[in-house]
Amino acid sequence: MKTIYLDLPMGAAGDMLSAALFELLDENQKKEFLNEINGAGIPKVSVSIEPSIKCGITGTHFKVVVDGQEEESHDHHHEHHHEEEHQHDHEHEHHHHHSSLHDIEHLVNDLKISADVKKDVIEVYNLIAQAESHAHGKPVTDIHFHEVGTMDAVADITAVCLLIKKIGAQEIFASPVNVGSGHVHCAHGILPVPAPATAYILKDVPVYSGHITGELCTPTGAALLKHFVKDFINMPPIKMKTIGYGMGKKDFEAANCVRAILGERNRDAEEVLEFSCNLDDISAEKLSFAMEQLFEAGALEVYTIPVVMKKSRPGHLLCVMCRESDKQKVLTAMFKHTTTLGIRENRSNRYFLDREIQTVQTEFGDIRVKKAHGFGVTRSKYEYEDLAAIARKTDLSIEEILEKLN
Repeated sequence: MKTIYLDLPMGAAGDMLSAALFELLDENQKKEFLNEINGAGIPKVSVSIEPSIKCGITGTHFKVVVDGQEEESHDHHHEHHHEEEHQHDHEHEHHHHHSSLHDIEHLVNDLKISADVKKDVIEVYNLIAQAESHAHGKPVTDIHFHEVGTMDAVADITAVCLLIKKIGAQEIFASPVNVGSGHVHCAHGILPVPAPATAYILKDVPVYSGHITGELCTPTGAALLKHFVKDFINMPPIKMKTIGYGMGKKDFEAANCVRAILGERNRDAEEVLEFSCNLDDISAEKLSFAMEQLFEAGALEVYTIPVVMKKSRPGHLLCVMCRESDKQKVLTAMFKHTTTLGIRENRSNRYFLDREIQTVQTEFGDIRVKKAHGFGVTRSKYEYEDLAAIARKTDLSIEEILEKLN
């Protein structure tokens, strides 16, 4: 399966994501993309790429020029980012024009890009508008974009949407997001990192603060990740084909880049979390109910193993497997519905056969058949519930029904 993995140890901004994805293209695709983005009709915008080196790593800087000048306010390490984003005085109008969501949608719909790319761009802006609405306590219709509404940000968002369409990956994963630390200055005062709008967009996304002081993830970068990324996990098993480095403008002791990896991922493997806890003071009924609730919370597998605990007490080892995206829901359910005071976590790869269900016609009527294949193995079995229903109607045992079917 064609897969993109985004490594985000220095957060994400629209220009860095654009540059990293651009490097995944072949030479012909790169030329096509630059013609497409420059021919899209974004007012007063021209886009080019230039080489950039950070900590000895060669990558690409995505250069957006608006009306003859390269904009810097969207760079995620520019300390006045939020001051310019929220500035309303007239002297900034020529650089940071204020547009409503309706204005942005009208602009995007006039661009010379495909309908599905337009849809992606507008949906990303809707995420930003919802976040700004929540942060400022105003309806979405009253939100006016500043930094994110300028033409350079339109170019960044459109570029990422175009690039993802051109690459044609079937799935996109990303690492947890480093949001930075400290504070940023804006016209309204000093804001914590991540800024309120960014924090709102990144709800339910695993984030962390590293040792870098500053804002590492912009609202634009956050919205692009939220829209396109399937899950935020450690890199799954992937056969790497191409690696791209998208560089920010500022220098740090760590390489200031987004790394994009394009490769093939086997559908028969995925990383899962395994949670376990020991229980010796829960009734069978409550444990049964807890297992049901864990499946409702997104668990892939729930099972118990009889164990002998301290003071020779008989008990249960409760084991639960889930995906990273369901981690918090599953942990909450384990604490809520069991008596445990602590839960252990392990990560592992889960390998499985491809599965499908087919319906076959038999002398007993239609019966579903579960089929599985992979790793040189093919298996099939009749759906138990269908066999049980036939057994109740015919007064035959399941074994007798299987003998007739085979």
